[in-house]
Amino acid sequence: MTLSAHVEELRRKHAALSAQVEEELRHPGSDDLQIVELKKQKLRLKEEIERLTAG
Repeated sequence: MTLSAHVEELRRKHAALSAQVEEELRHPGSDDLQIVELKKQKLRLKEEIERLTAG
């Protein structure tokens, strides 16, 4: 897998997590711990994307 393909895959995963977080936030009584974990995953992906594209 090329670097650009890898970064694009990470971006797709980040977008999917964003959608999942938004969906969870729309439901009353959603699991706050799950939302926190999803946000942490998003942050890790964002940091990895930035690390790979900074060079």
